Amino acid sequence: MLVIGLMSGTSADAVDAALVEWPQGRAAKPFRLLSFVESPLGGELQQRVHRLAAGRLPADEVLRELVALDVLLAERFALAALEAVREAGVPIERVRAIASHGQTVAHHPELHGTLQIGCPSLLAERTGCRVVANFRTRDMAAGGQGAPLAPYFHFAALADPAESRAALNLGGIANLTWMPRGGDPEEVMAFDVGPANALVDGVVQILTGGSERMDRDGRRARQGRADQELLRELLEDEFLERMPPKSTGRERYGTEQAEALVRDWRAGGSRPGDDLIATLVAFTCQAVAQACCDLLPGAGQRGGGPERLLVGGGGAANPAMMDGLRQALPGVAVEPFDTAGVPSAAAEAMAFSLMGRDALLGLPNHLPRCTGARRSAVLGEFIPGLSP
Repeated sequence: MLVIGLMSGTSADAVDAALVEWPQGRAAKPFRLLSFVESPLGGELQQRVHRLAAGRLPADEVLRELVALDVLLAERFALAALEAVREAGVPIERVRAIASHGQTVAHHPELHGTLQIGCPSLLAERTGCRVVANFRTRDMAAGGQGAPLAPYFHFAALADPAESRAALNLGGIANLTWMPRGGDPEEVMAFDVGPANALVDGVVQILTGGSERMDRDGRRARQGRADQELLRELLEDEFLERMPPKSTGRERYGTEQAEALVRDWRAGGSRPGDDLIATLVAFTCQAVAQACCDLLPGAGQRGGGPERLLVGGGGAANPAMMDGLRQALPGVAVEPFDTAGVPSAAAEAMAFSLMGRDALLGLPNHLPRCTGARRSAVLGEFIPGLSP
């Protein structure tokens, strides 16, 4: 069964599209990634998404911009999906569905609500393909936090019954999935750890006046030195100490916090901006290590923690982040998802491709223990394509 997964994360830098061939039945393996494309959104559109999510618009412009971006992002999602089938040489008519996560602009578990935009009806109209969308809302309706959802895929694609593993996605937010040896889905645990690229990217953009959008290849972090005093302050963040399930986003680790960090850094005197970036990378790595030691069941016992940490998302391509994780987790094999057969950059889009396939089959497609939902449910709402 061919299903396209679409993902635009908290960084809002690109639309990821993965065309995956899945087995017809319940099994997730063997799967085959036929194509993967990253379609950049561009700096202007990225900033529009960030301004909307941060509430940085006059009150009388918010709804108009919300509608405009809902339409514009759907157009970009459609182009990414069509590019994926072109790259694979597959007619769109062979694709059973497009599973779209959408672009999150608000996520408030405390209100039992979340908002993803990128109009699924427009996506269906532009591609002619059935669309499955709005995955998070059903989980929330069942009492969950609507996130993290990717652990469903992590367990299906990356778990090993003979080895305790953790899967770490380093997108805008760092998400951790714990998969103890034995292969029991009821023992899988997952939660948002804290920020990954959201604060690093935001600070880089502020320090460079927008000329750079990220710390490419970790060059700035590797040139800088972490400020230990600031690092200790950051690690006192109460979110890090909360027990799972828990989720967060740009409403906590977004533009406003990035601006505050730069403002306080500059107020402390003439210090290299690269040191601030190095500190934020160290913050992410130490927060992950702290979560592995303090929040995973049995992690404090001999042999109780992860033997292997598999890393995906943009952070997997950042040598400073990967080196920091290895230093923070001695004795743990830290490797990219690729070593387990899943391209790191494609993992999140592949996750929604699998969730879309299972929605078509009427199978529960999340792990309630990871989100806090009361029960298993089939997540996703269906928009018909142009043909039955």
